[in-house]
Amino acid sequence: MNITRDVILDLLPLYLADEASPATRALVEEYVQQDAELARHIRLQRTDNLAGDVPSALPPDLELRSFRRTRRLLGVQKWLFGFGIFFVAVSLSNESSFEGAHLKEFHFLLRDYPVEFGICAVLGAACWIAYFSIRRRLRTTAK
Repeated sequence: MNITRDVILDLLPLYLADEASPATRALVEEYVQQDAELARHIRLQRTDNLAGDVPSALPPDLELRSFRRTRRLLGVQKWLFGFGIFFVAVSLSNESSFEGAHLKEFHFLLRDYPVEFGICAVLGAACWIAYFSIRRRLRTTAK
């Protein structure tokens, strides 16, 4: 059977990754004995692969800790969103009264309760600032 160089080049990624069957490995090795240029190419690929196989210094549970941290931040973000809406709504609450079909009086409760309005406005602003801060931290960019 006549094996061409193209067939060997197709099998080369499996051979270099040590995923080829023993028969395929023997076939590639037999062909490489006849082709010095291809043998040099394989040696270069193996030395490049060995240099890239440096073990990582990352802890084994890093992925689980990252997942838990992200899940916790998403939970906090949901609560901040809810409280932000609540405090802004309370600070913008109003009082209106009708006489017949006409509006007799309309005013925001800021007029009657300025301290409570200030507290709700500050809390609402703080919730929204924290919400957008967490949102920016959780944002990923696709590259």
